[in-house]
Amino acid sequence: MDEAFWLKRWQDSAIPFHKAEPNHYLRKYFGRLGLAAGDEVLVPLCGKSVDMRWLARRGCCVTGVELSEIAARDFFEEQGIQAAERREGAFLVLEGGGVTLLCGDFFSLSSARTARVAAAYDRAALIALPAEMRMRYAEHLLSLLAADTPILLLTFEYPAHDIDGPPFSVGEAEVRRLFAGRRRVTRMESLDRLANETNLAERGVTRLEEHAFLLSGS
Repeated sequence: MDEAFWLKRWQDSAIPFHKAEPNHYLRKYFGRLGLAAGDEVLVPLCGKSVDMRWLARRGCCVTGVELSEIAARDFFEEQGIQAAERREGAFLVLEGGGVTLLCGDFFSLSSARTARVAAAYDRAALIALPAEMRMRYAEHLLSLLAADTPILLLTFEYPAHDIDGPPFSVGEAEVRRLFAGRRRVTRMESLDRLANETNLAERGVTRLEEHAFLLSGS
Protein backbone atom coordinates (compact mmCIF):
# COMPACT_ATOMS: atom_id res chain seq x y z
CA MET A 1 0.00 0.00 0.00
CA ASP A 2 1.61 3.24 -1.08
CA GLU A 3 0.93 6.71 0.31
CA ALA A 4 -1.42 7.62 -2.54
CA PHE A 5 -3.68 4.65 -1.71
CA TRP A 6 -4.25 5.75 1.88
CA LEU A 7 -4.53 9.45 1.08
CA LYS A 8 -7.25 8.66 -1.44
CA ARG A 9 -9.09 6.46 1.06
CA TRP A 10 -9.29 9.39 3.46
CA GLN A 11 -10.16 11.83 0.71
CA ASP A 12 -13.03 9.58 -0.37
CA SER A 13 -14.07 8.78 3.24
CA ALA A 14 -13.59 5.10 2.40
CA ILE A 15 -12.70 4.23 5.98
CA PRO A 16 -14.78 1.29 7.23
CA PHE A 17 -11.95 0.50 9.65
CA HIS A 18 -12.78 3.61 11.69
CA LYS A 19 -14.86 2.80 14.78
CA ALA A 20 -17.09 5.10 16.78
CA GLU A 21 -16.33 3.43 20.12
CA PRO A 22 -13.04 2.67 21.90
CA ASN A 23 -11.72 -0.80 21.21
CA HIS A 24 -12.89 -3.51 23.62
CA TYR A 25 -9.41 -5.00 23.96
CA LEU A 26 -7.89 -1.61 24.75
CA ARG A 27 -10.41 -1.09 27.54
CA LYS A 28 -9.83 -4.59 28.89
CA TYR A 29 -6.03 -4.75 28.74
CA PHE A 30 -5.01 -1.13 29.23
CA GLY A 31 -3.93 -1.93 32.78
CA ARG A 32 -1.40 -4.48 31.51
CA LEU A 33 0.65 -1.66 30.00
CA GLY A 34 1.60 -0.46 33.48
CA LEU A 35 1.16 3.21 32.69
CA ALA A 36 1.15 6.09 35.16
CA ALA A 37 -0.50 9.48 34.73
CA GLY A 38 1.44 11.57 32.23
CA ASP A 39 3.08 8.62 30.48
CA GLU A 40 3.37 8.89 26.70
CA VAL A 41 1.69 6.34 24.43
CA LEU A 42 2.67 5.99 20.78
CA VAL A 43 -0.14 5.13 18.33
CA PRO A 44 1.23 4.35 14.85
CA LEU A 45 -0.95 4.84 11.75
CA CYS A 46 -3.61 6.20 14.07
CA GLY A 47 -6.19 7.65 11.66
CA LYS A 48 -8.75 9.56 13.70
CA SER A 49 -9.20 6.77 16.23
CA VAL A 50 -11.35 7.59 19.25
CA ASP A 51 -9.02 5.27 21.18
CA MET A 52 -6.64 8.22 21.43
CA ARG A 53 -9.22 10.34 23.26
CA TRP A 54 -9.95 7.38 25.53
CA LEU A 55 -6.25 7.12 26.41
CA ALA A 56 -5.95 10.87 26.98
CA ARG A 57 -8.90 10.82 29.35
CA ARG A 58 -7.03 8.27 31.42
CA GLY A 59 -4.12 10.61 31.90
CA CYS A 60 -1.89 9.48 29.04
CA CYS A 61 -0.03 11.84 26.74
CA VAL A 62 -0.88 10.42 23.33
CA THR A 63 1.36 10.73 20.28
CA GLY A 64 -0.28 9.51 17.10
CA VAL A 65 1.38 9.25 13.71
CA GLU A 66 -0.85 9.57 10.66
CA LEU A 67 -0.14 10.07 6.98
CA SER A 68 -3.41 11.85 6.20
CA GLU A 69 -3.86 15.44 7.28
CA ILE A 70 -7.59 14.97 6.68
CA ALA A 71 -7.69 12.24 9.32
CA ALA A 72 -5.72 14.30 11.82
CA ARG A 73 -7.84 17.40 11.43
CA ASP A 74 -11.03 15.31 11.55
CA PHE A 75 -9.94 13.84 14.87
CA PHE A 76 -9.74 17.20 16.60
CA GLU A 77 -12.90 18.52 14.96
CA GLU A 78 -14.96 15.46 15.85
CA GLN A 79 -13.64 15.40 19.41
CA GLY A 80 -14.34 19.11 19.87
CA ILE A 81 -10.73 19.91 20.65
CA GLN A 82 -9.08 23.10 19.45
CA ALA A 83 -5.69 22.11 18.12
CA ALA A 84 -2.52 24.17 17.98
CA GLU A 85 -0.47 23.71 14.82
CA ARG A 86 3.24 23.82 14.02
CA ARG A 87 5.90 22.23 11.83
CA GLU A 88 8.40 19.79 13.30
CA GLY A 89 10.91 18.48 10.79
CA ALA A 90 9.09 16.31 8.26
CA PHE A 91 5.83 16.48 10.19
CA LEU A 92 2.89 18.81 10.53
CA VAL A 93 2.03 18.70 14.23
CA LEU A 94 -1.49 19.20 15.58
CA GLU A 95 -2.00 19.02 19.33
CA GLY A 96 -4.58 19.63 21.99
CA GLY A 97 -6.44 17.83 24.75
CA GLY A 98 -3.51 15.60 25.62
CA VAL A 99 -3.17 14.32 22.05
CA THR A 100 -0.35 15.17 19.63
CA LEU A 101 -0.75 14.04 16.02
CA LEU A 102 2.26 13.95 13.73
CA CYS A 103 1.09 14.16 10.13
CA GLY A 104 3.58 12.48 7.85
CA ASP A 105 5.35 9.23 7.03
CA PHE A 106 5.69 6.90 10.02
CA PHE A 107 9.03 5.70 8.65
CA SER A 108 10.38 9.26 8.95
CA LEU A 109 9.84 9.22 12.72
CA SER A 110 13.07 9.10 14.71
CA SER A 111 13.85 7.66 18.12
CA ALA A 112 14.76 11.16 19.33
CA ARG A 113 11.06 12.04 19.04
CA THR A 114 9.94 8.93 20.95
CA ALA A 115 12.50 8.88 23.77
CA ARG A 116 9.82 9.32 26.45
CA VAL A 117 7.31 6.81 25.07
CA ALA A 118 6.23 4.38 27.80
CA ALA A 119 3.99 2.11 25.68
CA ALA A 120 2.76 1.64 22.12
CA TYR A 121 -0.70 0.71 20.93
CA ASP A 122 -1.30 -0.80 17.49
CA ARG A 123 -4.93 -1.44 16.68
CA ALA A 124 -4.86 -1.40 12.89
CA ALA A 125 -1.36 -0.45 11.74
CA LEU A 126 0.30 -3.83 11.20
CA ILE A 127 -2.77 -5.28 9.49
CA ALA A 128 -2.95 -2.28 7.15
CA LEU A 129 0.34 -3.29 5.55
CA PRO A 130 1.04 -5.98 2.94
CA ALA A 131 3.40 -8.82 3.82
CA GLU A 132 6.44 -7.21 2.22
CA MET A 133 6.11 -4.13 4.45
CA ARG A 134 5.32 -5.74 7.78
CA MET A 135 8.88 -6.64 8.77
CA ARG A 136 10.04 -3.12 7.93
CA TYR A 137 7.23 -1.74 10.08
CA ALA A 138 8.03 -4.02 13.03
CA GLU A 139 11.72 -3.19 12.90
CA HIS A 140 11.08 0.54 12.71
CA LEU A 141 8.55 0.43 15.54
CA LEU A 142 11.01 -1.42 17.77
CA SER A 143 13.78 1.03 16.84
CA LEU A 144 11.64 3.83 18.27
CA LEU A 145 11.12 2.16 21.64
CA ALA A 146 13.25 1.20 24.61
CA ALA A 147 13.81 -2.54 24.95
CA ASP A 148 11.33 -2.88 27.83
CA THR A 149 8.55 -0.73 26.35
CA PRO A 150 5.33 -2.79 26.10
CA ILE A 151 3.19 -2.89 22.97
CA LEU A 152 -0.50 -3.75 22.85
CA LEU A 153 -0.98 -5.22 19.38
CA LEU A 154 -4.33 -6.18 17.85
CA THR A 155 -4.64 -8.17 14.63
CA PHE A 156 -7.27 -9.79 12.45
CA GLU A 157 -6.91 -13.33 11.17
CA TYR A 158 -9.03 -14.83 8.40
CA PRO A 159 -8.57 -17.39 5.60
CA ALA A 160 -5.98 -15.70 3.42
CA HIS A 161 -7.74 -16.60 0.17
CA ASP A 162 -11.01 -14.95 1.20
CA ILE A 163 -10.09 -11.37 0.23
CA ASP A 164 -7.22 -9.13 -0.70
CA GLY A 165 -6.43 -6.73 2.11
CA PRO A 166 -6.32 -4.31 3.69
CA PRO A 167 -6.94 -5.28 6.36
CA PHE A 168 -4.54 -8.18 5.96
CA SER A 169 -4.67 -11.42 7.89
CA VAL A 170 -1.95 -11.62 10.55
CA GLY A 171 -1.96 -14.57 12.91
CA GLU A 172 0.06 -15.50 15.96
CA ALA A 173 2.81 -17.30 14.04
CA GLU A 174 3.56 -14.18 12.02
CA VAL A 175 3.50 -11.93 15.07
CA ARG A 176 6.03 -14.20 16.75
CA ARG A 177 8.22 -14.22 13.64
CA LEU A 178 8.14 -10.43 13.31
CA PHE A 179 9.08 -9.78 16.93
CA ALA A 180 11.18 -12.87 17.64
CA GLY A 181 14.06 -12.32 20.02
CA ARG A 182 13.08 -8.70 20.69
CA ARG A 183 9.79 -9.01 22.53
CA ARG A 184 8.06 -11.70 24.55
CA VAL A 185 4.77 -12.34 22.75
CA THR A 186 1.73 -13.20 24.85
CA ARG A 187 -1.59 -13.83 23.13
CA MET A 188 -4.09 -12.68 25.71
CA GLU A 189 -7.37 -13.35 23.95
CA SER A 190 -9.01 -14.12 20.62
CA LEU A 191 -12.60 -13.38 19.70
CA ASP A 192 -14.83 -14.23 16.76
CA ARG A 193 -15.56 -10.80 15.27
CA LEU A 194 -17.21 -11.60 11.93
CA ALA A 195 -20.63 -10.44 13.09
CA ASN A 196 -19.11 -7.13 14.19
CA GLU A 197 -17.21 -6.49 10.96
CA THR A 198 -20.04 -6.44 8.44
CA ASN A 199 -17.90 -4.75 5.81
CA LEU A 200 -15.49 -7.68 5.79
CA ALA A 201 -18.31 -10.21 5.73
CA GLU A 202 -19.81 -8.44 2.74
CA ARG A 203 -16.42 -8.53 1.00
CA GLY A 204 -16.29 -12.31 1.39
CA VAL A 205 -14.54 -13.06 4.67
CA THR A 206 -15.91 -16.38 5.98
CA ARG A 207 -14.18 -16.51 9.37
CA LEU A 208 -12.64 -13.69 11.38
CA GLU A 209 -10.78 -13.66 14.67
CA GLU A 210 -9.45 -10.60 16.40
CA HIS A 211 -6.36 -11.30 18.49
CA ALA A 212 -4.90 -9.25 21.33
CA PHE A 213 -1.17 -9.60 21.95
CA LEU A 214 0.99 -8.08 24.65
CA LEU A 215 4.57 -7.62 23.47
CA SER A 216 6.79 -7.12 26.48
CA GLY A 217 10.51 -6.91 27.17
CA SER A 218 12.23 -10.16 26.27
